[in-house]
Amino acid sequence: MKKHLWKIIIAVIIIALGGAYLYAERAAEQANEGVTIETHVKGNPDAEVVLVEYSDFQCPACAQFYPYIKNILDEHGENIRFEYRHFPLINIHPHAVPAARAAEAAGQQGKFFEMHDKLFENQPEWSKSAAPTVFFERYANELGLDMALFKRHMNASVITEAINDSFDDARERGFTGTPSFLLNGEPMEFATFDEFEQMIVEAAGGAPEEGTQE
Repeated sequence: MKKHLWKIIIAVIIIALGGAYLYAERAAEQANEGVTIETHVKGNPDAEVVLVEYSDFQCPACAQFYPYIKNILDEHGENIRFEYRHFPLINIHPHAVPAARAAEAAGQQGKFFEMHDKLFENQPEWSKSAAPTVFFERYANELGLDMALFKRHMNASVITEAINDSFDDARERGFTGTPSFLLNGEPMEFATFDEFEQMIVEAAGGAPEEGTQE
């Protein structure tokens, strides 16, 4: 009798596990439905000057660079193609990947850079939280996103794979920290924010700093 009972219990467990697996598989398929992975570009998409940033939304240094990049694009965006790429340093920033997923989920509704801006501008708020998703959902709501769609896409495996691919790309280029930049395909080296800005502005055909010669 006991042996028969154990067989029934084992059979029920197997069926339950199988059902849970099928449910999880279907949920994953639904999360991926309609997702498209695109390059995130600001400025002039056809500009000859290309600035690429490999960044981590939880990185304090990346948040410090954010207003400088914004200012450069506001003033010289017609001459610059700016690309944002993910480089989440998960060993020191545990919320970096969830934040990147939030930005990508917003991007599925055409609001990648709007979420990008909110994440950097509010970094001290969500980055120290034990439940940062609460903040991500609040930002999404403020942006007027379809919340059901946003939450579903936050769990899309193809988005996580794209973030991982971007991370691997940064590593293959030899980058070890964030933010890291490419200017016209070459790694940028600079010591100050002003030097960083000057290199980009000059590449974009802007006026050199006072005291320099043309």
